[in-house]
Amino acid sequence: MIEIPAELAASQAKYNGEAGRAFVAALPGRAREFLDRWGLRVTGPSMYGVASLVLPVVRSADGTRAALKMQLLDEESAGEAVALRVWDGAGAVRLLAEDAETGTMLLERLDEGRHLSVLGATDARQAVRILGELLARLSAVPAPEGLRGLGEIAARMVADTPDAAARLGAEDAALLRDCAAAVREVMGEPGDRLLHWDLHYDNILAAEREPWLAIDPKPLVGDPGFDLLPALTDLWGMDGDGSGGGGEPGSADPVVVTRWRFDLLTERLGLDRDRALAWTLGRVLQNGLWDVEDGEPALDPDQAVIARSLMRAR
Repeated sequence: MIEIPAELAASQAKYNGEAGRAFVAALPGRAREFLDRWGLRVTGPSMYGVASLVLPVVRSADGTRAALKMQLLDEESAGEAVALRVWDGAGAVRLLAEDAETGTMLLERLDEGRHLSVLGATDARQAVRILGELLARLSAVPAPEGLRGLGEIAARMVADTPDAAARLGAEDAALLRDCAAAVREVMGEPGDRLLHWDLHYDNILAAEREPWLAIDPKPLVGDPGFDLLPALTDLWGMDGDGSGGGGEPGSADPVVVTRWRFDLLTERLGLDRDRALAWTLGRVLQNGLWDVEDGEPALDPDQAVIARSLMRAR
């Protein structure tokens, strides 16, 4: 029997409606199918996120430890196997097998109990450096054809901004419009790198063949600056004193911490600072538009602080 966590069922119903409920209902049969097809044996309890179910397995033929990932195919997940094949284990989890029709994948087994955020709780600076190193490696690769592109996404965001701003208070509306103006300046050159798009600290796991590897990409073709925001928003206050984490310079001041992180990331990735700032504001814009669409009355306050801090340092 395959355990289907109630939290996964709830999130699928909330975000994907009938398609999500059908996906959850089909999971036991899908699991049996791929366990048989790829000769796998389940070795532990189910793991899950908002969108996928992962089973720890071993391959019966050779004892290889692996993870069977099952997910609902959508715009974000459709290119995951493509990206993992391109990276081929360099900085990211290795793809062992896939079924393109369902999006089911057999992945290298990592240490699911040790996320980079665990390190970040005691040394946020080192966690930022590790994330930056992985971002630099992953985004150095030209994107293959067929993936969604940042150019189309940026154009849609800019077009959606006036209506969204009208549903916010004056201060947040002004910030949203400023972010859109920054994106408008760079959207003519959206970039051609293969982006992870979701590289936050819980999407980096400890591994055996490398100390840390990225998981769960939502592949996108674009400018690496669009990938920086998760490294700026996460790990605040995780050292327990509310200072912003792990002894970062000026950790009592979020403005100082934000600028330190941004400077470290842009230097490590070799990015033009102004372009990286514009695309980082683009991520704030994207998240803000999603929040408005979900009925939120205001922008995320942490991301608003980050955006204003970076714009003041421009």
